[in-house]
Amino acid sequence: MTLHDIPLRTLTGEPTTLGAHKGSAVLLVNVASRCGLTPQYAGLEKLQKEYADRGFTVVGVPCNQFAGQEPGTAEEIRTFCSTTYGVSFPLLEKTDVNGENRHPLYAELTKLEDSEGAAGDIQWNFEKFLVSPDGEPVARIRPRTEPDAPEVVAAIEAQLPR
Repeated sequence: MTLHDIPLRTLTGEPTTLGAHKGSAVLLVNVASRCGLTPQYAGLEKLQKEYADRGFTVVGVPCNQFAGQEPGTAEEIRTFCSTTYGVSFPLLEKTDVNGENRHPLYAELTKLEDSEGAAGDIQWNFEKFLVSPDGEPVARIRPRTEPDAPEVVAAIEAQLPR
């Protein structure tokens, strides 16, 4: 089983998997609307627009586990993302990324070490995971690293299938 096979739900509640993006590099990001890092949505959308036609997508994963910074309903999250940041990339349903109810996707992702060799729990909103076109996690990027940081862009470009 790869990450492509783990059952997920879209923000609107439809069943999906990362397999919908098989053959593309995916940047998974746990997001929140009321966080000091929320302006990273703009950088994520910029990456989406710049690389979408080359086999890449951002996937946002709303999470309310960090100081209650994503309290909204699915509709409130969708409206906020589209009207405030023009988000065009897919969003999943609100998901637990840590703790006993951690989603199976994050149970797998959190095994991956960051550039300093640390694995384990998600630190905060906007932690990023780059997944290769064949469904393997290849990079873990901590929350404060901006989406357009040179190391993020280089990692994405190294995974682009076309």
